[in-house]
Amino acid sequence: MVNRMIDVAERAGVSVATVSHFLNKTRYISPETQQRVLEVIQELNYHKNAHARRLAQSRSDLFGLIISEIANPFFPEIIKGFQSAAWEKGYEMLLCNTEYDPAHARAAVRKMIESDVRGVAIMTSALGREVAADLTSREVGLVYYNLGPIGKLVSNIRIDYSQGIAQAINYIIEQGHRQVAVIAGPRTNRTAVFLRDAIVEGLEQRGLHPSPVLESDYKVDGGVSAVSALLSQPSFPTAIFCGNDLTAMGAMSALEEVGIRVPEDVSVIGFDDIFFARLSRPPLTTIHIPRERLGRLAFESLEKMDRSKRHRGLEHIVETALVIRKSTAPRRKHELRLPTG
Repeated sequence: MVNRMIDVAERAGVSVATVSHFLNKTRYISPETQQRVLEVIQELNYHKNAHARRLAQSRSDLFGLIISEIANPFFPEIIKGFQSAAWEKGYEMLLCNTEYDPAHARAAVRKMIESDVRGVAIMTSALGREVAADLTSREVGLVYYNLGPIGKLVSNIRIDYSQGIAQAINYIIEQGHRQVAVIAGPRTNRTAVFLRDAIVEGLEQRGLHPSPVLESDYKVDGGVSAVSALLSQPSFPTAIFCGNDLTAMGAMSALEEVGIRVPEDVSVIGFDDIFFARLSRPPLTTIHIPRERLGRLAFESLEKMDRSKRHRGLEHIVETALVIRKSTAPRRKHELRLPTG
């Protein structure tokens, strides 16, 4: 026998509307009534019919999240924050992954449209405004990550890199470093380019001229390859800024392989503060981005636009901060002997 909402209401001694509000979190219900309805739901093994709810409301209960790469440890905390915030409001999350591929990005947009999502958070540089226009033309609200500008149905979350970068630069100057290299992300990645420019400009404003400024693929192997390039330079830096933590961990591994010690011979600084940063050897000094808060903020912005009659977007700012661990130390005073051959 398939139990219905009316069966739950009769057994709990409440109205069908009360059961509906409990399931969808659309109105305040006293704790005592909530407990009574929950016990009956568990007793009858009742499951709400999401399809019927969509038909009744002419809308889905889905909010979309599009990310670049599910395997990248930058994203799980964003997903967690977004999903937790959605669940708290009685909604579900539809997750799509682009793998930095424009074709996958377009397919993700089609999936969002076909699923009748209420709004989409685009946490990837693989999707620009021109691709996502199909969503806003259907009155679907969007939240971008470091893109802007805002407008009707379009919000933006801007990461304020300046605070964390300034803290990191001040710190390495205090530690006596003057020879600094930068291992940036790929030039095809909008965020990577923005971050590279912010680091280089910040160093130059303090009288430091980073050399060389290298490009990597934002992965561990990219850090390894960048160290090989550094070893071919006439002089070796005393500090290395990396565009993300995976690159930094790859660089530290490559340095260890050739007998260059971190931090005694060279200090390494990452960016993102992924979970593994604290577990690396040595633990990585890095610039922290509060990614779970970022995911939560993305959902809250979408849900607020969805409820607003004017659907007006907002600009949100998320600050960064330096986290000092053991991959950085005062500038070496000894001569560094580089491997040959």
